[in-house]
Amino acid sequence: MSGNQTIVEKYILKKAPATVYYIPDFISREEESHLLNKIYSAPKPKWIQLSNRRLQNWGGLPHPKGMIAEKLPDWLDVYLDRINQLGVFETVKPNHVLINEYMAGQGILPHFDGDLYYPTIATISCGSHTLLNFYEPDKTTEGNEVCSIFVDVRSLLILQDDMYKKYVHGIVPKTEDTLSSDILNICSSSPNQVLNRSTRVSLTIRHVPRTTKFSIKT
Repeated sequence: MSGNQTIVEKYILKKAPATVYYIPDFISREEESHLLNKIYSAPKPKWIQLSNRRLQNWGGLPHPKGMIAEKLPDWLDVYLDRINQLGVFETVKPNHVLINEYMAGQGILPHFDGDLYYPTIATISCGSHTLLNFYEPDKTTEGNEVCSIFVDVRSLLILQDDMYKKYVHGIVPKTEDTLSSDILNICSSSPNQVLNRSTRVSLTIRHVPRTTKFSIKT
């Protein structure tokens, strides 16, 4: 284990199935503001509108036949380098960033990220917190959560192993969250605080192993 991997081990959520790292305040308020400015100043065609959220792809569009790689802009690449230094992606470097915008009351159905990606997810959250729930694939209704994790603004959440391959994850569409002691990373001495959601922008950072020989210059 490298020195950086040793450092990240102190952020492991021991109560969760293998493996979750949760690093609060991974970015500063100034960095958060800079990221949001860059994201919202992107050309309108960069946004893809879905029924429950909108998103941007950076680095290319993942595809089973291979992703046509695009050079990532410096304002994103700096964070990929920082995450790469933690050692959680081992011998590969992240090459794709999916940016999702969730308005208050929006969420995402439980899902696997799948085989298109190296089995590690690193997510930076900007703008608002959320609550991420994990389920067995055939038991995704409310009350059947394997566990829930509070994902605060400016944090970094890393998922690997069973938490990537065995359990699906999703966000219930709500406008507020109650921070009960059942949530893995909530202190039991101060439960039941209610937090209102606002607009959250997540940067999901992954490595796409299969890329084509072609690349797009930006």
